[in-house]
Amino acid sequence: MFKNVAFFASYNDARKTPADPRPQIAFAGRSNVGKSSLLNKLSGRHKLAKTSKIPGRTRRIDFFLVDERFYLVDLPGYGYVKAGVEARKKWGQLVENYLRNVDNLKGLVFLLDCRRDPNDDDMQMLEWLKANDVNFIIALTKADKLGRGALCQKNTAIRKLLGVETIPVSSISGVGKNELIKWIDTTVKNQTERS
Repeated sequence: MFKNVAFFASYNDARKTPADPRPQIAFAGRSNVGKSSLLNKLSGRHKLAKTSKIPGRTRRIDFFLVDERFYLVDLPGYGYVKAGVEARKKWGQLVENYLRNVDNLKGLVFLLDCRRDPNDDDMQMLEWLKANDVNFIIALTKADKLGRGALCQKNTAIRKLLGVETIPVSSISGVGKNELIKWIDTTVKNQTERS
């Protein structure tokens, strides 16, 4: 369980992110998939990360310091059509620059809405993560929106389709919270020991 999670800083340039050696765990996914809501649930604080009913509001990289040990990093969502081509291109470059150039990125939580099939943007992101050997897990968000049987079927189908570990999560009910925290803690611990 995280004891103290605090907002650290927000950046619109990946080159200016924290240079200290503490590990970073990033959160990525399409706009409106529930990144900020999940971060709030994990931290136990309702308004730590800014949420909005309007997609595409996160346009910077937000850092949250956990127990003075590591950072949770909220990346801008992708795929919001109404944002415009230039804005989407800029956000894409910001995220890619971060993923390519941050030495302390130790893991990534890749969020997919459990009610939807992965789209082209999701598959492109997944392929990029695999090609660049990024340690990641898939969090199937909004798990409270499906019945137990349907969620189990979707979870199995996504695992089979993508060939990676998945955890159904809900920022409303708390489903999957402890499992995801355990994955983050284990990832930070294992990567720190290797450094």
